[in-house]
Amino acid sequence: MIKLEGVSKAFKKATVVQEVTAEFREGEITGIVGRNGSGKTVLFKMICGLLKPTAGTITVNGKRIGKDVDFPESIGVIIETPGFLPFQSGYRNLMELAGINHRISKNEVKQAMENVGLDPDSRKPVSKYSLGMRQRLGIAQAIMENPDVLVLDEPMNGLDESGVEEMRKLFLKLKEADKTLLIASHNREDIEVLCDKVYRMDGGILSNI
Repeated sequence: MIKLEGVSKAFKKATVVQEVTAEFREGEITGIVGRNGSGKTVLFKMICGLLKPTAGTITVNGKRIGKDVDFPESIGVIIETPGFLPFQSGYRNLMELAGINHRISKNEVKQAMENVGLDPDSRKPVSKYSLGMRQRLGIAQAIMENPDVLVLDEPMNGLDESGVEEMRKLFLKLKEADKTLLIASHNREDIEVLCDKVYRMDGGILSNI
């Protein structure tokens, strides 16, 4: 589903991703571990089309990013802290996002919220959400259009123990539906429970574990 060939990224004289070659398969959860600053987030942004590689090629579902398409056609993303309109409810925020592509109706938006344990009928503004609720809303926006690929950078941030358990079950369910999940996590247990394959990123170099 995702193929990287010799992918590098440099900012001025600093190379933050170095000649990464890897394949991430349909129906699998792939984990990437590494310290802050190791290059994980930059790699994820390139896969999503948000950054252009300095060298190499990225292909998602048979289409080269930056050549055939600017962004992958069916992808859900959490990178860094999800941003929402603070004075709108979670439901209204997701409806605003759903209006960009016009792929889904309010029923799918409500279902996505329920799948992550949020009440779509709540009028509570996002400004009053806890960190864990914001994270759940971020996951809901990533999954609501039923994408083939999910790129999730620290998706468990801010979740309590029960929230982590719920999201693990959700991700495994998505895997069973043949989705391709790419997850970066600091939590070793998340990686052990969820992932079919694990890579380590250190100094911009991706290696098998």
